[in-house]
Amino acid sequence: MTDLLLVAGLSLLTAAIVMTAAAYAATRAGRVSVVDTAWGIALLGTAVGCAAVSGSWQSWLLVLLVGVWAGRLSSHIFMRSRGRGEDPRYRELLGGTLDEVGIGVAVRKVFLVQGAAVWLVSLPLQAAAVAGLDRAWTVWIGVAVWVVGVLFESIGDAQLTAYRADPDRRPVMDRGLWAWTRHPNYFGDACVWWGIWLAGGLASGWLPGLVSALSPIAMTVWLVWITGARLLEKTMMKRPGYPEYAARTSMFVPLPPRRSG
Repeated sequence: MTDLLLVAGLSLLTAAIVMTAAAYAATRAGRVSVVDTAWGIALLGTAVGCAAVSGSWQSWLLVLLVGVWAGRLSSHIFMRSRGRGEDPRYRELLGGTLDEVGIGVAVRKVFLVQGAAVWLVSLPLQAAAVAGLDRAWTVWIGVAVWVVGVLFESIGDAQLTAYRADPDRRPVMDRGLWAWTRHPNYFGDACVWWGIWLAGGLASGWLPGLVSALSPIAMTVWLVWITGARLLEKTMMKRPGYPEYAARTSMFVPLPPRRSG
């Protein structure tokens, strides 16, 4: 019980510190989308704290998995958003820009919610630190699923970056992974956290696995319906050619493109 309270409290404290720093950074930058960079940092800090308490190779492996994911994601988002204004998803969520609604609204609608989400998503890391390893083979299945997720994220982002740099690009990116799913990066992100759940939560036993399954479920719901695909598509559907692309391409799970009428 002592380890459970220590790990849960440490994880919550890490999320609170990082999101407080992110809220301050948002006031300096004039946009709340900086929270996307802070997300990975908060989860990496949580993973390190859990591993420090546990000391097991399983927890330190999870630090490596979270660290690779967080480093790639945070650096990509930072480079992509540098010099740009507010992300349309957050403008939609807030009902205006940060200057228009104020930091209080942003803290309530974004930073508190994402801080709680960090704690929830970190449940497999906490489970591994408290319960320990029960079945090693599940760890390696989780690593395989994690690899699939990182590849989808990395390749999808690289293809999108090349598309945006092409002066003769088509109106809509519908090549490579983007021909099979409209959001390969979000799908990859979900796979990463299902993999971490397998390697952390389920590998620590059926009960820790059952409780910590809230993590990948919440991440998937978040990516599809909260601040991910659905919210982004409200903006994307206004672009010429996107409704036709959406009609033939799976929104989330990769599937063969549907034939047009």
